[in-house]
Amino acid sequence: MIMKEKISLISVLANFVLAIGKILIGLLVNSAAILAEGIHSGMDILSSFISFLGIKISKKKADEKHPYGHYKSEVLAGLIITLILFITGLFIVYDAYRSFYNPSVVTIGYLSLGIMIFSALINEIMARLKIYYGKKENSVSLISDGIHSRVDVYASLVVLIALIFSKYWIYIDALLALLVGLYIIKESFSLGKGAVNSLLDVSADKEEEDEIRKIIESYKKENVELKEMKTQKKGSIITANIKIGLPENLSVVKATEITKRIKKELIDKVKLLEYVAIQIESHNFTESFYEPRKILGKISLGEGFGWQGQGADPQGYCVCKKCGYRTEHKRGIPCSTIKCPKCDVNLEREV
Repeated sequence: MIMKEKISLISVLANFVLAIGKILIGLLVNSAAILAEGIHSGMDILSSFISFLGIKISKKKADEKHPYGHYKSEVLAGLIITLILFITGLFIVYDAYRSFYNPSVVTIGYLSLGIMIFSALINEIMARLKIYYGKKENSVSLISDGIHSRVDVYASLVVLIALIFSKYWIYIDALLALLVGLYIIKESFSLGKGAVNSLLDVSADKEEEDEIRKIIESYKKENVELKEMKTQKKGSIITANIKIGLPENLSVVKATEITKRIKKELIDKVKLLEYVAIQIESHNFTESFYEPRKILGKISLGEGFGWQGQGADPQGYCVCKKCGYRTEHKRGIPCSTIKCPKCDVNLEREV
């Protein structure tokens, strides 16, 4: 079990304990506010479970219908949690609006105060863990759930601050709740944008693209020229489709050897890169690569594909059987009438 999956599962258990504790104490002291917090923690169980489920599904191996794996399930989970966050923010803002018109001094017993402090402490620990590992492992769902946990911390702090200052200014509780609600809505928009972008196959961040470009440019001494690069975010990973130029007189064997070295270096050095396809413009074939990556001592998802032809032109090619030189066959011109520029032997037809 990878770390982000462990953190997500621990979060489900922590929210379950908090929900049970708040509901029991709410019934014991007959506090509607604590009962409401218990129900809120119950919603947090759902949020954390969605995160856990998204991470779990994202680990499934690629199949015929999902050749790039199931990484986006984690992004979808993050988007659902973001929607829950947004709705929570709206409710808090609405409740704060009502409190401005019907303010009251907040009172709470020692037992209720104790569970609120304990809840805030646990939620802050979980928020820090989820946000830290979410960023470290590029997990949208874990970051979203971490922000959700932090919302609970702010909600508890609002109650505690209101306990101290509401007797001096009766509107303090409503004002703080309004600020928390607006903050939640702002964060949900930010998280939602990232999740939607990933679902729509947005390009990788500039940092990753620059790293890929730098590695390819390091092969200039071998006359490798970067012609085109397209990247995509797919959940917690990125993919790249690259077109490079090589000298036309370079043999297919040598061209393949160069692309394999480039791909290996890209996979080894670009942390989030899982899939690479390299097309050699002068040789009319595509070199694709999808290598399993080791994460925390285990093999992650991914299967290896060798280089695959892009689909030959119906007219085929004229090929030198000696050195591998090839050129596109032109209708009406027999291959046997064309000399290899390197070996000076007649070419042969290859379809």
